[in-house]
Parts: sequence; structure tokens; C-alpha cells
Amino acid sequence: MNVPSIFKTATTAALLGAAVLLTGCAATTSSGGGDVLRYKTPGSTFPIAAAVEIPTDARTVYLSGKVPPVVDKSKPATDPAAYGGDTEGQTVAILKSLEEQLKSMNLGMSDVVKMQVFLVADPAKGNKMDFAGFMRGYTQFFGTAAQPNLPARSAFQIAALANPAWYVEIEVVAVRAAKPVK
Repeated sequence: MNVPSIFKTATTAALLGAAVLLTGCAATTSSGGGDVLRYKTPGSTFPIAAAVEIPTDARTVYLSGKVPPVVDKSKPATDPAAYGGDTEGQTVAILKSLEEQLKSMNLGMSDVVKMQVFLVADPAKGNKMDFAGFMRGYTQFFGTAAQPNLPARSAFQIAALANPAWYVEIEVVAVRAAKPVK
């Protein structure tokens, strides 16, 4: 197919413009062998990355979804208080658990590049997901001065989790940078 040169030029200009735009929005975080690029959302301070680019010499680590661990054994297993209470408390408990798991694998929260969050409606919040409560927990671990690396993230309201006392489940993907060759 013979494509007129005006379309080739316009396509090339559009691709170059997009590359310049993305490059201008990137914040690089070093993780050893290559750089993980975390793209900010232009004009936004919302604490998630618009996109994350993984270098070819890095390894991805997929962590299974985590639900809130038992934090109060004196409560019945069907009581949300057994798992940290509300959405914020359960979020903090899950993120602490993920942090411990990552640490046992020689990784940290700064290595998280993708997060999926499943939220269940909270009866105390008019049977709606408590996104604000989730964010209060999330921002204790991401976008802080001590840990500024932000993952790409999605959050969903779902009908239910396996235990009716759970309001949150979180799964993450982390990156392990390749060790430099000596």
C-alpha cells in the first residue's frame, strides 16, 4: 500500500511528540541493573503512577492477593475487627503483611510496580466501598518522603470476598533488578 508522505510525516511527528511528552513526565527510580521508569500523570498529584516501565534485565515477582491477617484473636472470624476493623485498618494490615513478605524476598515496597485492589462495600459506609479509607492506609506506604515510588494501580469494588468480614484484598507485582555483572 502506498501511503502519502504527508501521513508518514504526521505519524512520525505524533510519535515523537508522544515520546517527548512521556519522557518529560517520567521519574526514574534506580533498582540496580536498569532503571524502572515511573510515569507521572501530568497535572495530577494523585499518588499512583500513570505507567511503569520495566527494564529488560529485571525480573518481575507476582505476589498472590493478600487479605487482612488476623490482628485480634479475641474476635470471631466473622467480625471485621478481627482483621483490623474498617477498610483503612484492613488496608494497613495487608500492606504491613506485604511489606514483610517482600522483605523476606529481599525486596521492599519501593520495588512494587503494579497493584490491584479489590474493595467490598462497607455496611457502615452506606454499602459503598470506602475508597477514602483505603487511600488513608495506602498513603502510609506509598508516596511518602521515605518511600516515594508509586505503583501503577487499579481499584475495584467487588461483590464479596471469601470471608464477609474482609473489606480489602490487594495483589502486587514487584521488580527485582538484575545484579550487575562483575
